[in-house]
Amino acid sequence: MTQSSKLRVVIVGFGIQGKKRFKLLPDGCQAIVDPIFPEAHYQSIESVPLEDYDAALVCVPDQEKFRILKYLLVNKKHVLVEKPIIFNQQEVSDIKNLSNSAVCYTAYNHRFEPHFIRMKDYIKSGELGKIYTCRMFYGNGTARDVRNSPWRDKDLGVIQDLGSHLLDTFLFWFDDSQRVFKKIATNNFENKAPDHVVIHSEGTPYAQLEMTLLSWRNHFTCDIYGENGSAHIDSLCKWGPSTFTTRKRILPSGRPSEDSVTLTQLDPTWELEYQHFVNLCFQGHGTNIDNDAWISRNF
Repeated sequence: MTQSSKLRVVIVGFGIQGKKRFKLLPDGCQAIVDPIFPEAHYQSIESVPLEDYDAALVCVPDQEKFRILKYLLVNKKHVLVEKPIIFNQQEVSDIKNLSNSAVCYTAYNHRFEPHFIRMKDYIKSGELGKIYTCRMFYGNGTARDVRNSPWRDKDLGVIQDLGSHLLDTFLFWFDDSQRVFKKIATNNFENKAPDHVVIHSEGTPYAQLEMTLLSWRNHFTCDIYGENGSAHIDSLCKWGPSTFTTRKRILPSGRPSEDSVTLTQLDPTWELEYQHFVNLCFQGHGTNIDNDAWISRNF
């Protein structure tokens, strides 16, 4: 592929995520693949002529992912797959080997959240000095929607949905794949699967991640404290306004000086993530499956 050519894409799975991906494709898609959606062009990915597409956006239930990814990569088709990927060690190894000739990219769109990028840069700058603690909260009010969906209200529940984002964000900011997270609390307040969970990890920084489907106003917060001050995120762009705040510590004590940046805009992450995937496809190969392997171990 060359930069002047268009990426010919098929969408596999036309549920909530598949429809969202479809709306954001700048050049449309070659085909929709879904065994249930009545207007789908094909019921299985194996039915789509290989010469008709370059890449696939895979938006299917977890139990279908490995089979479909392996088929696509064996046939040298690039893949963007919705998170989370929960594979065993052999499956991870298989995907890594197949990614030598095609891209396999797991979508974690929050990496493209403007204030998440700003936080990563601030941590990297060293302004905070030694970082002591990192606490994140991620909540939405989808408990009843999940309960009414038999294939969603099972297994790890909110850990798979929101917890995977929190773990990936920790990895994005601190690049520490040796950390081990353990559960502090697991609750099934309304659902069969956990709908409220708190996990933590000892070390520097100490990390605590809370996730819930019972936050009736969708919300995200982060507080990071270091020896020289602190950094904070309040909300995401999609639920904006979203604010990034830094505070400079006053010694020996006192009210810190403070700077804030507030964004009021539409969620840019889906389009930015897709463009990142397209750029990877033009490079021809690669995968972030090691991130998924670490997240899976912590599940």
